[in-house]
Amino acid sequence: MARFVIRRLLQSAVVLLGVTLVVFLLLQLVPGDPVRVALGTRFDPQTYEALRARAGLDQPLVVQYFDYLRRALTGDLGVSFRSGRPVTSIVLERLPATLSLAVTAVLFALLIAVPLGILSAVRSGSFIDHAARVFSQFGVSVPDFWMGIMGILLFAGVLGWLPPSGYVALTEDPARWASHVALPAATVGLVTAAILTRFIRSSMLEVLAEDYVRTAEAKGLRTRTVVRRHVLRNALIPVVTVVAVQLASLLGGVIVIEVLFAWPGIGRLTYDAVQARDYPVLQGAVLLVAALFLLMNLLVDILYARLDPRITVE
Repeated sequence: MARFVIRRLLQSAVVLLGVTLVVFLLLQLVPGDPVRVALGTRFDPQTYEALRARAGLDQPLVVQYFDYLRRALTGDLGVSFRSGRPVTSIVLERLPATLSLAVTAVLFALLIAVPLGILSAVRSGSFIDHAARVFSQFGVSVPDFWMGIMGILLFAGVLGWLPPSGYVALTEDPARWASHVALPAATVGLVTAAILTRFIRSSMLEVLAEDYVRTAEAKGLRTRTVVRRHVLRNALIPVVTVVAVQLASLLGGVIVIEVLFAWPGIGRLTYDAVQARDYPVLQGAVLLVAALFLLMNLLVDILYARLDPRITVE
C-alpha cells in the first residue's frame, strides 16, 4: 500500500506539472493586457513598465514559466494584479465557502439518490422505478441555473423562507449559514442526485442479476436480507468513484451557481479573475482544482481496497 501511495503521488506531481504548463500557455492566448486592466484608463508609461517588471511580464515566456514553477513549489503562487494580495491567501480564503457548499450538496444528493436508486432497482418496473427514472432524467436535463432561479423565486420571493443570496461562515453563525447554503446546495444537489440515482440503479440491477444473488434467493432468504448482505456492498463500490468525481467537481467551484447566489467560492473567484485578466489568481485557482481532483482519485483507489479485499492495489 505504501509503495502504491508513493507511486500515485509521483504520478500526481507529473500531472500537476503538466497542468501548470498547459494553463500558462493557454493564458498567453487570452486577449487583453492584464497590467492595463489593473491600472485602468489613466496611467503613465513609467508606472506601466514598473508593474510589468514587478510581475515578471517583461521576461521571455520560458523564464516566466520556470520562475512561476519555482515559486509555486514553495507555496508562493504570485500576487494578484487586481488587489495586490498574495494569491495563496486569496484562494485559501475562498476554499471554506466552496468546501461547505460542495459537502452539503453531496450529502443532500446521497440522501435522495441512495434510497431512490436502491428502491428503483429492487422494484424494477414499478411506479417507484418510473418515478425515479423521470426524476433522474429531469435532473440531468434541466439547467442548474434555471432550478436556482426557480428556487429563489419560490423560497425567497414567494414564501420568504430563505435568503436569496449571500454567505455566512459556518463558524460565525451555524443557523444563518444553514439558511444561506440551503438553496445553492439543494440546486446543485438535485443535479448530482439525478446522476447518482441513475448510476446506483444500473449498478444494483447488474449485481441483482448475478448468480450468487439468485442462489441466495433460492435458499429462501428474504429480499431485504439478500440486498443488505450480498448486493449493497458490491453494487455501491463503483458508486464511490462517481461520488468522488462529483465532489471533486463541486470543490472546483460551480461557477454559475456561485455567481447566481453571490457565493464567494472558488468558482466565483475564477469568474472574477477571468473578467479582470488576473492571471496569477486564475492560475492558482486552476492549480487548486487540479490538486483536489488528483487527491480525490487517490482516496478512491485506497478506499476501493478497503471496501473489497479482492481488489489489490499493489
